Amino acid sequence: MSEHPTDLRETARLRETVREHYATAALTVTRGGTACCGPQPVEVDENFGATLYAADERAALPAEAIAASLGCGNPTAVADLRAGERVLDLGSGGGIDVLLSARRVGPTGKAYGLDMTDEMLALAVANAEKAGARNVEFLKGTIEAIPLPAGTVDVVISNCVINLSVDKAAVFAETFRVLRPGGRLGVSDVVAEDTLGPEQRAERGDHVGCVAGALSFAEYRAGLAAAGFTGIEITPTHPVADGMHAAIVRATKPPTP
Repeated sequence: MSEHPTDLRETARLRETVREHYATAALTVTRGGTACCGPQPVEVDENFGATLYAADERAALPAEAIAASLGCGNPTAVADLRAGERVLDLGSGGGIDVLLSARRVGPTGKAYGLDMTDEMLALAVANAEKAGARNVEFLKGTIEAIPLPAGTVDVVISNCVINLSVDKAAVFAETFRVLRPGGRLGVSDVVAEDTLGPEQRAERGDHVGCVAGALSFAEYRAGLAAAGFTGIEITPTHPVADGMHAAIVRATKPPTP
């Protein structure tokens, strides 16, 4: 069944709102980088941003990558990345998780970053150059239509981005498609308690603030299972609003029989 025109307009409106928000965030960092005191961090509360990374990780990255951090966790710390693996970061923003992933997988591995925002992509490429990262590649596109062939990557990570999608079923299906058999998902995201309906989630925060668009724990599990994932684990890490939690989400694409 095709979407109703009103639904399509709302989908387009939400996506454009997200794009504008993150384009502005990228420009805040980029313009701050021309000032005497370095890049201006994007303002977020203590539940989001670079403070969720270890000090030694932050010390190894360009200041602009740290300033542009808007996530709700540290997916590279939970994805168990190994040397030689290929990893894809959905909604890579300023590149912080791509650069950390590139260090973990080493020169024999590769880290892809996918983002739909030109300003964030430009910032990420500049950050990769400053970091001297050679095993990275940034792609323009949406997380609902990943511009990579099937079976390209070993691991998919994401940091507080899937909740922003207007079509999470497509995100889960595309993630499953680009993973090799036996590949795994390891993301940080905002998840709602099962007792909260969509209207209650919207009361606790807006869409671009990573709250209104969040799935519940049960919805997240069901969505991943419907895409074909197994071994699904969703572990809350810290609250971000009443009944809303940052969480670590893990799942696996079954190996080929």
